[in-house]
Amino acid sequence: MAICNVCFRHCNIPEGGLGFCGARSCRDGKLTAANYGRITSLALDPIEKKPLAQFRPGSMIVSAGSYGCNLRCPFCQNYQISWSDEAFSYAEEEYNGPEDGRTAAGRRNGGHRPAEYISPEEMVSIAASCRDRGNIGVAFTYNEPLIGYEYIRDTARLVHEAGMVNVIVTNGTASPEVMHELAPYIDAMNIDLKGFTDRYYNEVLGGSRHMVMDFIAEAVKHCHVELTTLIVPGENDSEDEMRAMTEWIAGLTDAEGRVIGRKIPLHISRFFPRFHMTDRRATDVRQVYRLAEVAREQLDSVYTGNC
Repeated sequence: MAICNVCFRHCNIPEGGLGFCGARSCRDGKLTAANYGRITSLALDPIEKKPLAQFRPGSMIVSAGSYGCNLRCPFCQNYQISWSDEAFSYAEEEYNGPEDGRTAAGRRNGGHRPAEYISPEEMVSIAASCRDRGNIGVAFTYNEPLIGYEYIRDTARLVHEAGMVNVIVTNGTASPEVMHELAPYIDAMNIDLKGFTDRYYNEVLGGSRHMVMDFIAEAVKHCHVELTTLIVPGENDSEDEMRAMTEWIAGLTDAEGRVIGRKIPLHISRFFPRFHMTDRRATDVRQVYRLAEVAREQLDSVYTGNC
């Protein structure tokens, strides 16, 4: 039995079991990342797709994802690898191995491709091989990467040694200890600030707004940070909430205590019905544009997405 301190849940994980995220485990009484190096998604993406608008624009970046997540967003776009039965079957496969010529994941989900182990050294080699296509490094993304921060740390160190950069796309639901483990190696992050009420984070997302706020406040002291808010009708789409959120962002400070929040880019994105929220309408484009105008009262760089 071991207590995990990656996020606010502090899961007490039994020997051979998994935490809430489906990726943290206990082996021989010690915490491990069961998804270490288990890659489910790999692509060469434009940096703007992360989205990062003010970090090496025009570049490409090798983007890698594993499985598992410590939130339960009902509109998740990557639910197959984040928190569906399929995602948890990757962990089952890791523990039980192939059976009758097929993976446990395939037996449960009709034969999807299993997570492939790619070592940190191999990931750096893949990234280096894409340099002639404009690649600048590695982005850890798609599922929630911080639940497997050990792989990020080990890989990112080698990426830096190879003269490339590291990017994390995250929900920000992680402890300061995780941030400090990664800070020396991370060049940029896009962090979801999904809303600005405890009700939304607690009841809809299954998360902790204050942990995300603390993570963001620490991250901006170490690397380039951009934030993303997906606007879901009836949940986080009021002008009052946007004003409260951007006022907080505007007050963020760097490592020297200087107020830098106005310069932090914010991406405001349009929601489309997805996963467990197919009964919702897509966000009105006019509402996205209006909330962007509200955000610009406090912030210098506000971008709209999915419009």
